[in-house]
Amino acid sequence: MNATGCTVTPFEKLACPLDGEPLQRAGNIWTCAKGHSFDVARQGYVNLLPVQNKRSRDPGDCKPMVVARQAFLTEGYYQPVADAVAEAVLSDTEPSAELNCLDAGCGEGYYLRQLAAHAQSVQALNLIGLDISKWAVQSAARQDKQMSWVVGNNANLPVLPATIDRMLCLFGFPVYAEFLRVLKPGGRLLMADAGADHLRELREIIYPVLKPSRPPKKEIPEGFLQVATRQVRFSVLIPDAQQISNLLMMTPHLYRASADGLGKVEELTELRVTVDVRLTVLEKASNVA
Repeated sequence: MNATGCTVTPFEKLACPLDGEPLQRAGNIWTCAKGHSFDVARQGYVNLLPVQNKRSRDPGDCKPMVVARQAFLTEGYYQPVADAVAEAVLSDTEPSAELNCLDAGCGEGYYLRQLAAHAQSVQALNLIGLDISKWAVQSAARQDKQMSWVVGNNANLPVLPATIDRMLCLFGFPVYAEFLRVLKPGGRLLMADAGADHLRELREIIYPVLKPSRPPKKEIPEGFLQVATRQVRFSVLIPDAQQISNLLMMTPHLYRASADGLGKVEELTELRVTVDVRLTVLEKASNVA
């Protein structure tokens, strides 16, 4: 039980990534009825990403990127985003509710940990964080043993059908058909995307000319209903060169920027940036299987 009185436990309705059969845990091994088995690593996570489903030897964020993101987020620079995510997940719930929540693309687990810390409005949370990066999942598992941590990908979620009440996809890559499969009817998907002014000041330093921002998509994915949208916008001072570097490593600009642009960022000793995040809440339609 956390400090708010909510019981936080690992979500365990997992599916074999090879055949979709339910997985059962015995000790430190997950097995399915067809004999496939998956060991729990010493850090406490399980790798359910088959080799044939990898696009590279070491997919997802590398270890230095994970370390940088953890160092940045734990300082609270994105706290208003975490607060808004938790509020959106927990809204419209009964005090007696028990919610199964999956973070698809959890990184090192910051937003799930924040959700657990905010969960005073429900009785129980069963939580699972999934990421394609083994380094991210290792970091998450080291920091919190209350949740399930899984290496996997969004295109083949190792989760049983219609078992999830709330799903997060924050700055990630949604696979709507797969999300529909694991969500319960009426289950909700919360997505976070960068707004037009997100990190504008950093981008103005990196690039000679800023590209026009893409307008938000207006079409609603098939099988979903739109429940709510919200803009989270604030200014934050990044006080030193190390944290500016950490922020850059969290973004795609690390790979898109020229050597000249990266050099300009390295010269900074502090930077005030705008955080502009668009939150969208979608609900699985009740008539979708």
